[in-house]
Amino acid sequence: MTNALPAGLTDCLLWSDELGYGWHGRPPMDYSGPYFAKYQQLDATPMGEALTRARLDLVRRHFGGQVVDIGIGGGRFVMEADAMGFDVNPEAVAWLNDQERYYDPYQHHAEAITCWDSLEHIPEPEKLLSHVGEWLFVSMPIYESQAHCLQSKHYKPGEHIHYFTLQGFVGWCERQGFALMEINQAESELGRDGITSFAFRRTHG
Repeated sequence: MTNALPAGLTDCLLWSDELGYGWHGRPPMDYSGPYFAKYQQLDATPMGEALTRARLDLVRRHFGGQVVDIGIGGGRFVMEADAMGFDVNPEAVAWLNDQERYYDPYQHHAEAITCWDSLEHIPEPEKLLSHVGEWLFVSMPIYESQAHCLQSKHYKPGEHIHYFTLQGFVGWCERQGFALMEINQAESELGRDGITSFAFRRTHG
């Protein structure tokens, strides 16, 4: 996509007020190295326990089957939800394989996926959602405007590719064939500033 942009616009936030959506073209960061170990440590904290519980509660209010967790962090949700998982970090992939829980949703159908702080990292999330049969669960930063986004601690070029307002994200999911079933601020209430959680169900596509 960046090769179609004018010089100077390939490493900045491109924002549409109409769509409530921003995109940053910086090449994605390298997820190798101690990334998985860092999130294992975070998962082992009281906050990690509370976040996992809030996320599992959200899923179980809507779906009782097995989910595929996209971008597994330290793997705690995978284990407590009895989920499968997908990641690009080599250590996380090795761990999933050791647990016999690795599942590639780009190659196979997934009835439900969870994207806890991961969808905004994915270069082409539309391709991922095209393989999802029924449920999409997400937690992610939500912004009031472009100015709010640029001032936010969640503005992380090279790590976060996609940036949405609330209306923008709901509209984007609708264009992928998913309708909003629940929205909550459970993670923000636990201390994660600006994070909103969603449950979407497929309606078409």
